[in-house]
Amino acid sequence: MMTEIYYAEDDSGIADAVKEYLERKQIKVAVYNTLADLRQALARKLPAMVLLDWNMPDGQGDGLCRWIRGNWKELPIIFLTVRGESPDIVSGFESGADDYVVKPFALEVLHSRVQALLRRSGNVSGQYLSCGEIAMDLNRMIVTCGLEEISVSAVEYQVLLCLMRNKGRIVTREKLLEQVWDINGNYVNDNTLTVTVKRLRDKLGKPLCLKTVRSVGYRMEDTLWKE
Repeated sequence: MMTEIYYAEDDSGIADAVKEYLERKQIKVAVYNTLADLRQALARKLPAMVLLDWNMPDGQGDGLCRWIRGNWKELPIIFLTVRGESPDIVSGFESGADDYVVKPFALEVLHSRVQALLRRSGNVSGQYLSCGEIAMDLNRMIVTCGLEEISVSAVEYQVLLCLMRNKGRIVTREKLLEQVWDINGNYVNDNTLTVTVKRLRDKLGKPLCLKTVRSVGYRMEDTLWKE
């Protein structure tokens, strides 16, 4: 299975060259022409790494870098900049970038930097689950909504985990009861699930991405992030 990275770049010539070269090296590249498009892609699915051009049509990359760091602390980020040793580089590292490459760059150099960072960080995408503004860090067992950490009970965490792992699919009430309670020998009535989901919803600010399928169960469904 190819490693996948996301690349924010509005110059199609550079983007095509990078994509073609890295994919020959078995690294799949998804190119995004704006920071907004990249932001939405990250909310749906995490890659192994982000390549982030400093100057994009809808802003500079440091703001998005800080947003990424607020939600996915270990996700590797490489900045691409034309200015070399400049305030951009300082700002990039302050906002959380792991490395930078100066334009124009040799494709071989970019590839070696990508490979080096991937070796250091590993593929951290499996550490996180996200839907809408909700994110879960499975290693640290942390739930965030936007950039705010949310305090949830162990049972609420397990309910959310089951829903997030089945994002886009209906999870029946019976399955939730079985996965969260019955598997541990704690048999509860159906109302316990209703109350747990209501409390979870309230703590998360009644998110649009957590849908109720009446008389059947629940479904996590991607929605747009707030600006």
